[in-house]
Amino acid sequence: MTSVAPAVPDIRAHSTAANAAFADAVRDSVAARFDGLSDADAVLEQARALLADSDWVAALIAPLIDALRADPWFDPALRMTRDALRTAVVLADLPGVTLTASVTSAASLVRLDPPATVVLSGRRVLTLYVRGGQAEVRRWQLADAGPRRCVEIAPLQLADGDLIELDGRREGRLIVAATRDVVAVTATAKPGADPLLHEFAIADGRPVRSATADDRASRAELLLALLRASGRSDAADSFDAMTRDPAFHLRWAAIREWLMLDARTARPRLAEMAGMDPDAGVRAAATQTLERLDARIAAA
Repeated sequence: MTSVAPAVPDIRAHSTAANAAFADAVRDSVAARFDGLSDADAVLEQARALLADSDWVAALIAPLIDALRADPWFDPALRMTRDALRTAVVLADLPGVTLTASVTSAASLVRLDPPATVVLSGRRVLTLYVRGGQAEVRRWQLADAGPRRCVEIAPLQLADGDLIELDGRREGRLIVAATRDVVAVTATAKPGADPLLHEFAIADGRPVRSATADDRASRAELLLALLRASGRSDAADSFDAMTRDPAFHLRWAAIREWLMLDARTARPRLAEMAGMDPDAGVRAAATQTLERLDARIAAA
């Protein structure tokens, strides 16, 4: 049997060269459009101009497709996600915007059970439906008054070339049926985003859960949990630093883990957060937690 090991360096070199050329093309044809934009409105205005014609996507990825056809070992530097319904690839992840291409399977929409929840992503999004697939889209938005919940609004039917904006801080949508696969290019603005995504039950519109949409915050929360589970009471400085993070949900996650690890050491910082944290929700939660903690300490 002939070993493939000697060919590996050549494969890597070939992939590196093609991917470097792709990165240059992204920088020149896409990234330059968004340089210096720090406002979501400006980002989406530029995205609207970019998505007015989708031919640039084909031109951008054509060299990668050619390289893959010529060499089955070629490894394109594209981050992909795939689930039972959708395949997506990140075309460009820039400081102000992420550009993604996706295909939603019409066959899977028929086969899979409908979801029980709808997600509000927390981000403003502009989507070009290159192929709308005559898809039916159900839509929800946050209620204007009363308890926090989502209410369903009029659905949409997608046509080829539709360009639709979504404010994921207040709106959510689901493709529920399509006559053929739906092909889309999406621009997701990063400025002004809600750091959390929120999930609501379709049946009654009530909130189900909230979770961080920030990879950095997710990693930090995992590390904090690991420190607590490992009994690292010597990591007080690390916990204290994370309770001062700009992200309110990360500050609260840090103090919660710290309290579970060493409540007496964490108490002074909890008291500070109860009185001075910039977020009203964190202040309220810290105040309630402080009262319960002091009662437990007094009873011990």
